[in-house]
Amino acid sequence: MMQDSSPSGIRTFVIIWSGQVFSLLGSGLTAFALGVWVFQTTGSATRFALLTFSASLPGILMSPFAGVLVDRWDRRWSMILSDCVAGLTTALLIVLVGFDELRVWHLYGIIAINAAFSGLQQPAFSASVPLLVPKRHLGRAAGLAQAGVAGTRLLAPALAGALLAAIRLRGILFIDLATMSFAIATLLVVRIPRPPMTEAGSSSRGSFLQETLFGWTYIRKRRGLLALLILFAGTNFSTGMMFVLLTPLVLSFGSAKELGIVMSIGAGGFLTGSVVMSVWGGPKRRVNGIFCFLGMQAAILLLGGVRPSVPLVASAAFIYMFITPLTNGSSQVIWQSKVATDVMGRVFAIRRLVAASTLPLAYLLAGPLADFVFEPMLAVDGRLAGTVGTVIGVGPGRGIGLLYILLAFLIMLALALGYRSRSLRGVEKDLPDAIAGEAGAESGG
Repeated sequence: MMQDSSPSGIRTFVIIWSGQVFSLLGSGLTAFALGVWVFQTTGSATRFALLTFSASLPGILMSPFAGVLVDRWDRRWSMILSDCVAGLTTALLIVLVGFDELRVWHLYGIIAINAAFSGLQQPAFSASVPLLVPKRHLGRAAGLAQAGVAGTRLLAPALAGALLAAIRLRGILFIDLATMSFAIATLLVVRIPRPPMTEAGSSSRGSFLQETLFGWTYIRKRRGLLALLILFAGTNFSTGMMFVLLTPLVLSFGSAKELGIVMSIGAGGFLTGSVVMSVWGGPKRRVNGIFCFLGMQAAILLLGGVRPSVPLVASAAFIYMFITPLTNGSSQVIWQSKVATDVMGRVFAIRRLVAASTLPLAYLLAGPLADFVFEPMLAVDGRLAGTVGTVIGVGPGRGIGLLYILLAFLIMLALALGYRSRSLRGVEKDLPDAIAGEAGAESGG
């Protein structure tokens, strides 16, 4: 099977990656600024969580259709279309802010439209990497991709916090629009080779509906990949709820500036872990690494819920996020090695759909559970104040702390159930590599 693993292919990957990193930085500035604006305007964890919900569900629902389009279209133009729609929605926000007409409900609709088209971005980029980077460097490429995400997460919160005071929300939106334009420019100057036709790709041809369902059929026939997917879907529920409640948790005992510091420290952990992954390439037995890394994250999540302390939460955030790229990178290499490149768009789209299917539920439940169940139970006169409250404290944010602890146990339960699956434990040995025999196909990392 052909692969553009020449220096020009790697150079193309780096050019595309650099454009996406700049775009992510602008999007990160906007996301932080809008999140602070919504929470400070409404004071509601539920409405804040709905913002995250609007940014996730449309993209998840569009994933199967986006996967078909990614495999049918030039993958470069799929990413360009996604960036163009993001630019248009940002321009609309600029207009609304300029006329002082921005409302919270506007954000839900605009972000949902942007999220629907962003469903093209991730499968198109992920499916392009094996066409540009040799197999032995896939782990490092996954680490570099996550390092870009980490770098933007590190810079965006602190930078947005400072910029909000200087240029306000409208200025941040203009920066976002400029970074998206740069990303589109980088995509216009490169070419991504079309994947060669494989037996799997040939047999998958049919109507749009048939091709939409093909990704699920492909995964279902490979039980190890299916088990890996179910494991991530289960753990993503806890992770999603934890992330959406981080802002209300920190703001319950800290300032917006301290929130920015915590998020930047967490992003620093993500960046450090991504650099380690890009240099190391990940463990040789990647599935064992996934079990180990997820177990460590569950333990850290317990720590993050114990006390209302900015240094404690910041330390937990750093360690948790340091482990995340090691976990995700190990999983990414398994998928990129085991899935044929010409069907990767559809398979990765279904992968995203299933893995992220628990996130909307987490986002919907997080706010109401925090506002109406756990926070009241750990108020000063709450039902658990005299029991659990004596251990983790009472008052604002302590209900969210208890919820963090319970989420950690949910991750542990998912790991215990996943480890019972023989097909998951043997996914690397039992499934043949889809890109075996390519140039540079020796084992990496």
